[in-house]
Amino acid sequence: MKSYFVKTPKFLKFFLKNWIWSFSKKEKAIYLTFDDGPTPEITEWVLNELHKYKAKATFFCIGKNIVGHPEIFQKIIENNHTVGNHTHNHLDGWKTTTSTYLKNIEDSEKYFEENLKLKAVTLSAAEGQNSKLFRPPYGKILPKQARIIRKKGYKIIMWDVLSGDFDNSISNEICLQNVIKNVENGSIVVFHDSIKASEKLKFVLPKVLEYYTEKGFLFIPLAPKGGTN
Repeated sequence: MKSYFVKTPKFLKFFLKNWIWSFSKKEKAIYLTFDDGPTPEITEWVLNELHKYKAKATFFCIGKNIVGHPEIFQKIIENNHTVGNHTHNHLDGWKTTTSTYLKNIEDSEKYFEENLKLKAVTLSAAEGQNSKLFRPPYGKILPKQARIIRKKGYKIIMWDVLSGDFDNSISNEICLQNVIKNVENGSIVVFHDSIKASEKLKFVLPKVLEYYTEKGFLFIPLAPKGGTN
């Protein structure tokens, strides 16, 4: 299956520098992110694992999953993690018209606000305004879509390291090594709190938390302050 970069190349970060790929290397911190939830079978397990290590993370949630499981979404907030928009129906921006894509993001945001009275998550206090977090499903978004989304106050959050927990063609151990061999100070790491990724996630996440805790790293959510590389 592998047709993706585990470690995001520097040239990609350079050409798409208005998107957030990583944070300052000066701080010994890692930014764990979880896409596609909330999912009853796995999200609560993730929350429990994070709690064991006093780790905080960011969850990029699908709107329809928030509608189906608002109580789990609420637990994410109550545990002081941050959340971001991942569209309402996990749309591929390359295969979706801009108007449909933007409407889908708005539909998701509506449930953030209406169901939980959740205000926009601030990425940088220094900006003097609320900046909502958005991650495009599959990492696929058209330039026009990205420009409009950013004008609406969203920060587009990508990643430095892709664990590959969604990839059925790799082993649990390779998934673990994808993280261990590539994470550095300031890395944004992608996992998925989905059923598809659950087997690898349950193998990898506890080991990643233990490994980097022993090395003195902090696990920080994508808010409210910090710069990018």
